Amino acid sequence: MLKVVELKEGREIPFFKGVTGKILLWSKRLMFFLVEIEVGEVVPEHSHPHEQMGICLRGEAEFWRAGESVVVREGMAYFIPSNEKHGVKGIGTEKGLFLDVFSPPREDYLEKMR
Repeated sequence: MLKVVELKEGREIPFFKGVTGKILLWSKRLMFFLVEIEVGEVVPEHSHPHEQMGICLRGEAEFWRAGESVVVREGMAYFIPSNEKHGVKGIGTEKGLFLDVFSPPREDYLEKMR
């Protein structure tokens, strides 16, 4: 079954101060998750069993893991292996917008949506 959604669709889920997310699409094996992060706000270091890939659609953020960090800007993609501890901080001059893809889908996010 083909399903099409617009980025503006869906209900925003607040996660941390200045960080919101929205599930766009999900299937048995994949999830598209749109994340907005305000400049200066942080997604604390965490890990999860899901593989995560994403692309920065707007703005920029500093991603860190194991004592190293990298700046991800608009048009750049990233990959985070399952169970790797990582965190993110919004930087720059505008709110960051990121499309994360998880495999398998994040059950905890689906639960928050209910």
